Amino acid sequence: MPVDDPEPRRTQRQRRASSRELILDAAVRGLFEDGYARTTTVAIQTRAGVSRGRLLHHFPSREDLLVAAAQHLAGERIEEMRRFVLSPDDEAADGDGPTDGGERIDLATELLWATFRAPYFWAAMELWTAARTDADLAATLAGAERQLGGAINSVIAAMYGPVLSAHPSFPAARDLIFTSMRGVALTYAVTGHDPRTEPHLSLWKRVLREMLAAPEG
Repeated sequence: MPVDDPEPRRTQRQRRASSRELILDAAVRGLFEDGYARTTTVAIQTRAGVSRGRLLHHFPSREDLLVAAAQHLAGERIEEMRRFVLSPDDEAADGDGPTDGGERIDLATELLWATFRAPYFWAAMELWTAARTDADLAATLAGAERQLGGAINSVIAAMYGPVLSAHPSFPAARDLIFTSMRGVALTYAVTGHDPRTEPHLSLWKRVLREMLAAPEG
């Protein structure tokens, strides 16, 4: 009788990489669910299911860990936005839906707003708040934002499509709507409103339709 091959043993490098990912994912979940103050190294270790020695091997201090978590969050932010663009439910993304005009603006704006409901957004906001009084964390977050700004803008351009993103007013419109959405999303920390019924959504769509109308010749 043939015997199934045993599961291949992971190399030491693979084990190190997987435990590091477990720790970073646990840190992000902790920031989202428990907030910055309660996301201690002990809490992260428990969430990740790793030994104290393994955690300290990767991250000797809480500051090292949270700085790495900030960088990890930045990557998660980009991937989350890409998933919205590439979702099979997004007809505009696969070429079968509207390519420009008002319908594309409405669809893309709804997709962009949905990214502000993702856990990574609130985890990032926990770090941003802590950075106000932590110069090292602030410098790391600022560096990550600069590095990923171009990638975020690229994903947003893909959401709105090549026709709209080529409009001369698109950069200004993108920045206006993105920062407005971020500000409105922050209010949900205290209001508890349902973001799916956000009244600003129709305003954002209207502003974008006006700003991205065909330029006068």
